[in-house]
Amino acid sequence: MGILIGCEHLGHEWPGKPVLDDVTIGVNEGDRIGIVGKNGDGKSTLLQLIAHTLEPDHGAVTWRGGITVGMLGQSDALDDDQSVGHEVVGDVPEYEWASNPETRRIIAELIGDVDWNAKVGTLSGGQRRRVDLTRLLIGTYDVLLLDEPTNHLDMGAITWLAGHLRHRWQRGSGAMLVITHDRWFLDETCESMWEVHDRVVEPFEGGYSAYIQQRAERERMAQASEERRQNILRKELAWLSRGAQARSSKPKFRIEAARALVADVPPMRNPLELKRLAVSRLGKQVFELKGATVCYDGHVVLDHLDWLIGPGDRYGILGENGAGKTTLLRLLDGKLAPTSGRVKMGKSVKLGILSQHIDLLADKLDWRVRELLGTYKRSYVIGGKEYTPTKLLESLGFDKRELDTPIADLSGGQSRRLALMCVLLDEPNVLILDEPGNDLDTDMLAVMEDLLDTWPGTLLLVSHDRYLMERVTDDQFALIGGKLTHVPGGVDEYLSLIGNRHGDGNVSGKGPAPKAPVTAAPATSSPQVQAQASGLSSAEEWRLKKQVASIERKMETQRGRIEELERAMGEVDPTDYVALENAQADVDAAKQALDELEAEWLELEETLEG
Repeated sequence: MGILIGCEHLGHEWPGKPVLDDVTIGVNEGDRIGIVGKNGDGKSTLLQLIAHTLEPDHGAVTWRGGITVGMLGQSDALDDDQSVGHEVVGDVPEYEWASNPETRRIIAELIGDVDWNAKVGTLSGGQRRRVDLTRLLIGTYDVLLLDEPTNHLDMGAITWLAGHLRHRWQRGSGAMLVITHDRWFLDETCESMWEVHDRVVEPFEGGYSAYIQQRAERERMAQASEERRQNILRKELAWLSRGAQARSSKPKFRIEAARALVADVPPMRNPLELKRLAVSRLGKQVFELKGATVCYDGHVVLDHLDWLIGPGDRYGILGENGAGKTTLLRLLDGKLAPTSGRVKMGKSVKLGILSQHIDLLADKLDWRVRELLGTYKRSYVIGGKEYTPTKLLESLGFDKRELDTPIADLSGGQSRRLALMCVLLDEPNVLILDEPGNDLDTDMLAVMEDLLDTWPGTLLLVSHDRYLMERVTDDQFALIGGKLTHVPGGVDEYLSLIGNRHGDGNVSGKGPAPKAPVTAAPATSSPQVQAQASGLSSAEEWRLKKQVASIERKMETQRGRIEELERAMGEVDPTDYVALENAQADVDAAKQALDELEAEWLELEETLEG
């Protein structure tokens, strides 16, 4: 495999903080690399250096001649005064980009709910992010550099994006580097990892899980090496003080595969024991919803929900963006009254709430961290040991020097960790967490999960982080169409449900972009005018669009099958005429099936156009 990008002796320093020093590493054809490390250790800096959007203080980044590199940064360069459509496809005529099924599919999946003609300046932060990601993905690049691509995507869209990136290039071609805190996404899309730490970049083979195993093994071996060194030092000191000692055999350390790393690890948590502790702190009832309904402007968001939540229950709440998850949490914590029905909270409930926007710290931005901690008890007894709030905060990655930092100057990750600690210091018996993993790096996510694993009480979690959801909750419920559905099969069952609800294989649950033109023929009228001209009812148009999307997916699958058959035919012995004839017949049949699908697709498109 040829090298696409080479980094030689890279060094870079931000004012007062060196982040990379003499880093030499390369990106080869076929690489799918995940970049991990603590916040502030230089992950984004490394990606900017590779993208040539930042000049290194030392060393050089060299691209192979002729390659194209696409970059998704943490901030976008979209023009506020331009339309969404212009920022996605530029000045390319509609009949050109709309004739590409993959382009239409990407637009539908990511910005199907965004007005194609809206000004970029009127969009929310999440919508802007998805527009920028769409702009990048419809392009043709040899290398993609992605900095937190899953931000603002729901679980279905994240699953779709992982599948798109897995199949974007043929195996052994193209390359991708991605920074994300979504560990499931890293496992799904990456075949190797780079860990940025202590001004170096350390490579690991395999996805996130393999990286964690290798890192644990390296740390174990380093600890064993240190123990051997200490043993030698002790022997030398003994020899100096008492004379020659009897020869002793070297200690032997058994090194096995990943199984040995986890063989003696106790269960993450004992659900029965935690429930027993929770019951001792809570009554028999935490929340009870009876026919709870919430409507906004005549639109039903939550529809006659019946739900009983008891002591020690650890529930995850799944749902697409806009499904009503945050509304449900506000209903439970009493900040929102139901339009009809009732919500009853247990008398012994003491709530701890961590919101998406960290409302807990909003009125304390001019305080210093130390001042905030001073408003809590001086010590807490955990597991028989006494801890101060300062010591507990250090366990979440804070340095003593940061205690005098104004809260307004904290990074997003630091603010979220501080807010989580303050919630726990209030000693609640019910935790409601809305996207607690936002802005946290993978190591801090693991620390938070360890903290939550042994926390006794009722836990309600909303998160698009699949790894976090499956790790800290015991049961999941999905909000679909305003109804709450128990999904005993977890995230996989939920994704299957929304896929079936919106069409075969359309895992994100979005159909073709309703606001963007989707026809392959030249057109100048707006999509709204086209819809009216077709003479179809909304239901008929929606049904036809779903059929079009389904056929497009089948066409894509059929093209892949033709490629496989042609590749297999190339491997047939050229002197075996019978086998060659059979192989050619298979290819012809597959092409005929593709022709039939294309004819059906064209007929449906003409019906939609009216």
